[in-house]
Amino acid sequence: MEKIDSFSDNNVVIKPKKEKEEPLLGPDAIMVAIPSELQLMVDLSNAKRAVVGKANPFKVFIIKKGKDLPLGLAGPLLGAPQGVIIMEKLIALGAKRIWILGWCGSLQPNLAIGNLIIPTTALSEEGTSAHYPVNKKRRQTSTFLNKRLEDALLKANLPFKKGPVWTTDALYRETSEKVIDYGKKGLLAVEMEMSALITVAVYRSVKLAGLLIVSDELFSLEWHHGFGGDKLKRASKKAGRLLLDLCM
Repeated sequence: MEKIDSFSDNNVVIKPKKEKEEPLLGPDAIMVAIPSELQLMVDLSNAKRAVVGKANPFKVFIIKKGKDLPLGLAGPLLGAPQGVIIMEKLIALGAKRIWILGWCGSLQPNLAIGNLIIPTTALSEEGTSAHYPVNKKRRQTSTFLNKRLEDALLKANLPFKKGPVWTTDALYRETSEKVIDYGKKGLLAVEMEMSALITVAVYRSVKLAGLLIVSDELFSLEWHHGFGGDKLKRASKKAGRLLLDLCM
């Protein structure tokens, strides 16, 4: 059956919106991909669960900021479609600056497990971005938010690399050819959400930045992971604390 090419049609049937019982958020919201890191940040910030939707496969928490509107904290998420659903809801609730915390697989020998990456743009091999028509040249993370993130990392004495990443839908199709080729082209890591989230940020006119922790290594063409290891746990905790401090 022939597909209908309607990606430029903005006459959508379902629109992201704030329901009456849902909270109004302040300008900042943090999306956390990994369940364990989301729970850690909830515990660190004393965040409270918010009523958002009736059948959502994700959670939204709010962190009080005195008299200001609360900071939003949401997740977990896996892949571009779920990430975009969460992001659309956060924007509908009032978020204007979206911060992403996630894990990634390194494509570079100088990026080991526990190292930090600020993605500047992303090569898309996911299917969600095409539904949000934007100029490809504008598909970049916010230079303003990136600068704030860089300054915070430098102040905390946390080394990082900044550059493009590769976003895939297919975890088990990260082929040797792609790992080698994309690594040679300067892509730092592979993950499953950033290109779609960047595209939606441009489409919705909000700012977005990401902080990715290297959880595994692919550059040797043998898979090495740090899941459950101290390096990844320590780096993830530091990254989560830093984002919370930055948004408070």
